[in-house]
Amino acid sequence: MKTLFSGIQPSGELHLGNYLGAIRNWVDLQETYFCYLCIVDYHAITQSYEPKLMKQRVLEMATDVLACGVDPDKAVLFVQSHVPEHTELCWVFNAVAGFGDLSRMTQFKDKSARQPENVNVGVFDYPVLQAADILLYKAVAVPVGADQSQHLELTRRIARAFNHRFGKLFPEPDTVLSQTPKLLGLDGKAKMSKSLDNTLALAATDKQIRRSLARAATDPARVTREDKGDPDNCNLYTLHRFFSDEERQAWVRQGCTTADIGCVDCKNALADNVIDHLGDYRRRREDLLAHPEKVHDALQRGAEKARATARKTMEQVHKKLGLWA
Repeated sequence: MKTLFSGIQPSGELHLGNYLGAIRNWVDLQETYFCYLCIVDYHAITQSYEPKLMKQRVLEMATDVLACGVDPDKAVLFVQSHVPEHTELCWVFNAVAGFGDLSRMTQFKDKSARQPENVNVGVFDYPVLQAADILLYKAVAVPVGADQSQHLELTRRIARAFNHRFGKLFPEPDTVLSQTPKLLGLDGKAKMSKSLDNTLALAATDKQIRRSLARAATDPARVTREDKGDPDNCNLYTLHRFFSDEERQAWVRQGCTTADIGCVDCKNALADNVIDHLGDYRRRREDLLAHPEKVHDALQRGAEKARATARKTMEQVHKKLGLWA
């Protein structure tokens, strides 16, 4: 099986954006790739955060990832800071990464604009650590959305630069593009984000799910119940594509375009399907919350497997660099 790497920041409990954009794909990909799946806590410290909450955020994220169906017997699930070779390889890659390449990263510009009071070197060097995350396991596949394709291309350039200068060692990984269409938050304006309060937590109760979807933005053309709409202009219809079968989607499309149904009908139908879809996740999550030792064991076993691979890679790196072993 080909090796794949993917990571997610420990933002705490998962929301629909995390699930549809990443974790749902992980569950599928673990069947066809040898997956290293990482909770990237070192990446998270480049933003302002409360240190005393970090451990809990990591634990919550790991719990949700496992509850969604990631199998620690099929995939290697671990925490980034538990494998120190990530930051060691990042430093090595700093010696071959181009300053100009990093300065042109659009995500650096976006993050700097969002946190102007904390434009630290880690924000600038973030893509180099990402390259180390991927290449430490010699991954040949990385699932990314369109907003991350620039970072993966930088990873390929870093691998190429290292191989050219010190001898061939790292592959140039390919993109496994997500099939998830662009998904905005419930406000219909920006990407799902807890800071913008436009998300829906996977662990939400039935009542919370219905309340959140009830306030979600729909097609702006439907000002009144009698107005006809276009589902393709409705962010909520995007969610129907994930959670509703073809018959229900056709019902929504026909009802919206003819004004036979209102947005409230559409939202109620979606809520029913979301609640039903998350049933297995909820049951697994309740079990993991009752037995947190299962989560700790999965992360410990994952870290041991990841460290074994990482040490072998760094031994090869040291030899290529001519370091005194």
